Amino acid sequence: MQAHDIMTPDVIAVQPDTPLAEVAELMLIHRISGLPVVEDGAVVGMVSEGDLLRRAELGTAPARPRWLTLFAAGDRAAEAFVRTHGRTAGEVMSRTLVAVAPETPVEEIAALMETHRVKRLPVVRGGQLIGIVTRADLLRALAARLGQGAGTSAGASASPEDDRRIRAALLAGLRAEAWAPSPAALTVQVQGGVVHLWGTIRSAAQRRAVVAAAESTEGVRRVADHLQVWHDPDPLDRPGWLTSPPP
Repeated sequence: MQAHDIMTPDVIAVQPDTPLAEVAELMLIHRISGLPVVEDGAVVGMVSEGDLLRRAELGTAPARPRWLTLFAAGDRAAEAFVRTHGRTAGEVMSRTLVAVAPETPVEEIAALMETHRVKRLPVVRGGQLIGIVTRADLLRALAARLGQGAGTSAGASASPEDDRRIRAALLAGLRAEAWAPSPAALTVQVQGGVVHLWGTIRSAAQRRAVVAAAESTEGVRRVADHLQVWHDPDPLDRPGWLTSPPP
């Protein structure tokens, strides 16, 4: 398997001048922990939850003793200040970027994530962002492979090219539907003609529609539905919320 077999296409990305408030809101809405920062289609950095944890507004910015600051390189101290006080994606993003090509094998992707201690890698072609691969995508690929080994062998004759064609056709079909979930909410992987669907979507009807779209895609042998329906939390569903706090 290669990067383009498991990556999420149509990546949600931000610009260097995107305000941090919008970056945080996108992460919360789409339930993702990091976003690529793109300029003219090229990835120039990544913003993750970790980049937003040490902030002056939260009182979590690391405090340096003044004597240590005096001995630190001026540029390094200035960069640290920008990362804890900056207000745009470009100011706080990680600039040390590791990217992979669409044909990068999954074993190489796993090794890069481990070596560089990152949770996601942008997938680029000709310098342009075409997708993103996360640790979760690798785990899903492993789960699908293990399930395939333990289950039916009916899909064993399907070739990797067939799987890629099925995946591309299904994704194209979903993009054309107004009811389909956002690209970041759905992960599609195909192994041996079996379509594996992961993600959190907004309703049971949408879930049935996604499964039906997969089942009706030419060449699909079976659909493994791992989807979850998102339920907005009930603010009243808090045991003891009427009880007065102890004095």
